[in-house]
Amino acid sequence: MNRWPLPILAVLTVAAALASPMAHGETWPERPVTILVPYAPGGNTDGIARIMAQRLGTVLGRQFVVENKPGANGALAANMVARAPADGYTLFQASLPQIAIVPAMSKAPYDPEKDLVPISMIAVSPFVLVVNKSMPVKTLAEFVDYVRARPNELSYASGSTGSVSHLVMALFLKRAGLEMNHVPYKGGGPALADVIANHLPVYFANLSEALPQVASGSIRLLAVSSQKRVPQVPDVPTVAESGYPGFETLTWNGLMAPAGTPKDIIDKLAKEIALGVKDPKVVERLTDYGVDPLGSTPEEFAKMIAADIALWAEAVKVAEDKPK
Repeated sequence: MNRWPLPILAVLTVAAALASPMAHGETWPERPVTILVPYAPGGNTDGIARIMAQRLGTVLGRQFVVENKPGANGALAANMVARAPADGYTLFQASLPQIAIVPAMSKAPYDPEKDLVPISMIAVSPFVLVVNKSMPVKTLAEFVDYVRARPNELSYASGSTGSVSHLVMALFLKRAGLEMNHVPYKGGGPALADVIANHLPVYFANLSEALPQVASGSIRLLAVSSQKRVPQVPDVPTVAESGYPGFETLTWNGLMAPAGTPKDIIDKLAKEIALGVKDPKVVERLTDYGVDPLGSTPEEFAKMIAADIALWAEAVKVAEDKPK
């Protein structure tokens, strides 16, 4: 029986091992790819995932299937992806809470920086401070004066305890030196509905939640939390330009994969997302959701995640120091 000499066999084995990821990346995807969404169908995260799944499926020639796996504020889906094979066939449509908030509030079953690898931050969205139309304030400065004159007399709504809307408001109240009572709801929709109905005066809403209500005049927008004004409501100033320089909070949606996924697959996806968010049709669809297309590189996404983990850990601490 012919046998390979051991030194040659060893070289061939190492070469095959080194070559296999590249070969896999060159041919990937060879079958449908699943994108897990951490929320139920119908929301921003789900909608953005479906927009990008359609785009990726078209340009890469394989179906990208969106599966909704809600539970534990998104931690269920995040953990499923973190434990999935690192072969590029299971991806995670991540949003801010699963990466920076859930792990800060309790011990998560996954490490967002060790168990998941960033691909691209697809889009970002600011928050906007909204008040009921009957509240006698038209600017952020007037709002601050009004609340300061009534310490602990007024309440604000949030999507839930520990939600982004809760933590953004907690950060702003600390920055402005204000005292308000927190009233959590079971989601942003009910919270905004009660502000519209004047059951509560104020809510720091995701821009996409507030936009449909602007035309009706039932709410007033005081300030957006982004660094710059947003094109959807260009007349609304930023919190920073309204007297609080440096204040910036954004939520985002991005694609991630299990740690260990071959880099060429990560780079291929990031490249196609970056191209996709420049497509006018995709831009229009994303803008309709109230988000700004971004399409970052994996490296840029990783830096943003690191900064957000620090920021929202502080926000959680601030919120925990307040009465619930």
